[in-house]
Amino acid sequence: MAGHGAVPQEESVFDDEGDSKSAGVIRIAVVAALGGFLFGYDSAVINGAVSAVEKTFDADPVSLGFAVASALLGAAVGALIAGRIADRVGRLAVMKIAAVLFLISAVVAGLAPDLWVLIVGRVIGGLGVGMASVIAPAYIAEIAPARIRGRLASLQQLAIVTGIFISLLVDFLIATAAGGSNEPFWLGLGAWQWMFLAMAVPAVVYGGLALTIPESPRFLVAQHRVDEAREVLAKMLGPDKIETTVIRIQATMERTTKPSWADLRTPTGKIAGIVWVGLLLSIFQQFVGINVIFYYSNILWEAVGFDESQAFVITVISAVINILTTLIAIATVDRFGRKPLLIIGSIGMTVTLATMAVIFGTAPVVDGTPVLQGAAGPIALIAANLFVISFGMSWGPVVWVLLGEMFPNRMRAAALSLAAAGQWIANWVITVSFPGLKDVSLGLAYGLYATFALLSLLFVWRFVQETKGKSLEDMGETTR
Repeated sequence: MAGHGAVPQEESVFDDEGDSKSAGVIRIAVVAALGGFLFGYDSAVINGAVSAVEKTFDADPVSLGFAVASALLGAAVGALIAGRIADRVGRLAVMKIAAVLFLISAVVAGLAPDLWVLIVGRVIGGLGVGMASVIAPAYIAEIAPARIRGRLASLQQLAIVTGIFISLLVDFLIATAAGGSNEPFWLGLGAWQWMFLAMAVPAVVYGGLALTIPESPRFLVAQHRVDEAREVLAKMLGPDKIETTVIRIQATMERTTKPSWADLRTPTGKIAGIVWVGLLLSIFQQFVGINVIFYYSNILWEAVGFDESQAFVITVISAVINILTTLIAIATVDRFGRKPLLIIGSIGMTVTLATMAVIFGTAPVVDGTPVLQGAAGPIALIAANLFVISFGMSWGPVVWVLLGEMFPNRMRAAALSLAAAGQWIANWVITVSFPGLKDVSLGLAYGLYATFALLSLLFVWRFVQETKGKSLEDMGETTR
């Protein structure tokens, strides 16, 4: 994902002669991708704390759902503004701002005296999430050699799922050490509070490492700081062909008009078809309910008979599976193509979600909670993890790849901004609605997600075009 204004161009600032320096570029890309790590960490940290938050503040389902999802509202705003800020003050400045927002969020949420202060802390963290999720892939695209740009861009999704895993693992370790998420831990604070406070560590690391990487040469040229751009290019490429590279950057920027929302329209005044395709890809990615697994899985598994410790273990296992399947997608997306992976993933998600819907929908209900008897519990557990596999090898990383390459140059910034906002808002809708749906029927909740998974299959089959092997100049023009 890239933000409005801060968008990767069709030409890498490096050509393959810079491969001897690629190790340094990889390190720089990894540092930038730490924004994705914090994105995943901040999103999932609420999982281990949500049960304790509910008890501590006596939260009703609507308030609890809003507290869990509040970070997503901040993320939608952060994603929309990050690109413009990056074009004014630089890519590195946005990373540093995001790190500060993460740090503030950790302290405010961890020390919150009531639910609304906790929500404010989550919104602040969400602003950082949105900004980091935009600037990482944009910066990576601007500094990466063409030969390894695709793999480096995929670091964003890998960083997100790794952040989710580490967050869930930290939650588990703290809850285990304290004897429960709602038990007192260090310095008179509860275990759930330390789950939030622990986010300060990766926030400081991210901000500190951002001081060790160079500004994007493309931004420097855009600001007429050409001598500084030459210095950065010399460190990454060596002294050869610096002037040629600078001239290429200048020429590319001169050919690129300043992006605006008007770019989303065709000459006839209608919103271009490719814009709708990108927006719906983002919405379907969230409407299959993947984040329910990571935001609410502890409550879900406790509700069907597992104790808190077992629920934590199951959730951490699901996060590990998500990392492994993301690695599979990164290794295969350029071999098999984007569309086949999406279709396979949609089929897998439809089957597994439908299985969970049937199991929870037909389970006997005792005191408002479904009771999974006999083989039903293991089947539900297997189906949930197969759902994570189906998503992790397809819709998780592939949507990010497509959003970065499917739009024509004239509208890329605006279209990516719209798609990013749509993704965060869809994430918020699913997250905030789940507690209420769960109270009505888990079978209904998973039935809805299964329906969206089936619709995603039909949508990809009909409207999504394969982009494997195409140049960015060819993208999107046939679906305008």
